[in-house]
Amino acid sequence: MKDFAMHDESTALNRHPQFPSLNGFTPIHRAAALERFLGTDVRIYLKRDDLIGVGGGGNKLRKREFLLGEALAQNCDAFLTTGGIQSNHARASAAAAARAGMSAELFLTQAVRFRDDDYQLNGNILLDDLFGAKVHEDPLLAAQNRAQEYARLCLRACVVGLGGSSPTGCLGYASCAREILAQQAQLGIDFDSIVVASGSAGTHAGLLAGLIASDVDNIEVIDFSVLARAPAIGDNTRALVTETLKRLGHSGDFPSEKVVVDDSQLGESYGIPTPMMMDAVRTLARTEGLLLDPVYSGKAFAGLIEAIRSWKWAPGASVLFVMTGGAQLFAYRTALACM
Repeated sequence: MKDFAMHDESTALNRHPQFPSLNGFTPIHRAAALERFLGTDVRIYLKRDDLIGVGGGGNKLRKREFLLGEALAQNCDAFLTTGGIQSNHARASAAAAARAGMSAELFLTQAVRFRDDDYQLNGNILLDDLFGAKVHEDPLLAAQNRAQEYARLCLRACVVGLGGSSPTGCLGYASCAREILAQQAQLGIDFDSIVVASGSAGTHAGLLAGLIASDVDNIEVIDFSVLARAPAIGDNTRALVTETLKRLGHSGDFPSEKVVVDDSQLGESYGIPTPMMMDAVRTLARTEGLLLDPVYSGKAFAGLIEAIRSWKWAPGASVLFVMTGGAQLFAYRTALACM
């Protein structure tokens, strides 16, 4: 097992203010029942970021540790952000802001075509209200205008864009990369690949930056895009990796081929269910008793299953799937019932 350089990255991460949302490492489980169902000799592991214990969990809370830390360090009174009606990012922001004692205002848009009551009133939008967030149906410009209104009241608001996937937000998954490296050493595993879903690219970029900063070059990070086609996602990811590396005290230079994006599971567009996604959600539920959301992790898991069936990995390879969480299944009840 290759040694990795963790100390420099740890020091760089600790220079950035954080507001803790995690209580220790999230667990890594082997999906043995799923392996038997698929009839594969590839070892499948699950990184359970859906178990992060604030506001329904999910990967967005790792980003929020650094985004809220920065906002609190700047003495902000409110956390303003944007997203779709069923945004996991918005829901996580509402929950984390409530815990930090800040007000949250969410500027949400109709990101997909669904207009039924399940989508408009259930799932994450229901939780946003429960966490006390004020919801507006307006884009980022309205959020910026609202921040100016706070300033006129001698208050300060932090405005965060789509998905929280700024270089600061990406530090959350650079930290997660360090966590995974520590866990694989504890478990005696050498991961060949880490598989993630990507929309705004922050999870992918953060993981890759964390591995590069730790001098680890033998783990491939594979991104299944759920938002756009591979060229656009790839360009965005490379830019975020570069800027995140700089925050970790690295030059920012890295081989562009390190960014691996697969858009085969995107389907019609963002947020629109696909038959392969639904099959993947059912498969994990009926083998491991675990839930995937239909927008992000469901499509990425469909990609993982297809890659295994296509013999991407040799027998005996170890693949880690990051379960990024999400509270959207109930909001998609009507759409999923048709599949």
